[in-house]
Amino acid sequence: MQIFLDTAILDEIKSGAATGLVDGCTTNPSLAAKAGREYNEVLKEICSIIKGPVSAETVSTDAEGMVKEGIAFSKIAKNIVVKVPMTAEGMKACQRLTKKGIKVNVTLVFSANQALLAAKSGAFMVSPFVGRLDDINEVGMNVVREIKQVYDNYKFTTQILVASVRNTNHVLDAAKIGADIATLPYSVFEQIFKHPLTDAGIKKFLEDWEKVPKKK
Repeated sequence: MQIFLDTAILDEIKSGAATGLVDGCTTNPSLAAKAGREYNEVLKEICSIIKGPVSAETVSTDAEGMVKEGIAFSKIAKNIVVKVPMTAEGMKACQRLTKKGIKVNVTLVFSANQALLAAKSGAFMVSPFVGRLDDINEVGMNVVREIKQVYDNYKFTTQILVASVRNTNHVLDAAKIGADIATLPYSVFEQIFKHPLTDAGIKKFLEDWEKVPKKK
């Protein structure tokens, strides 16, 4: 499973990229605002660090506007993927952008039916938001399972990008289901490395090492 970072903070992206384990990045104007950066500027910088897909989100609500924004985003770097919302207008834009050879990530997906429409519209990726489903007492990962089954049934090539990830259990569940990608806040990415027994083991090894007679 590929791991993306969901952030616009360049220090986090650089740190994640330095591990050699980050395959891409998702971002949006809200994340750029939190980072205090102009959106196109931060996209260009992210694409210079991350060589895999970098999702850039449109803000228009009509297909014409989304297509216009998507074409402009695609000129920033070759690895840009344009994010459009799961709406009828978004699906029109997805089809038009895809025909132009521009990859599309359909975002704000909350059902397998929506994911089906995204795949039929030629989406490169589809982003089910598992955490937000959990927030309303639904099981977000059940939607990922349903999408996986539908895509396998019809051999759709649209990649499943698990979004709104809140914890490491979401990451593990995504991998067990067979999702193509999970996009993570940097804090969750850091948590994946950690386990109390690993820390205890390192501490014990170092303590034992201090007891080993050293060559004089």
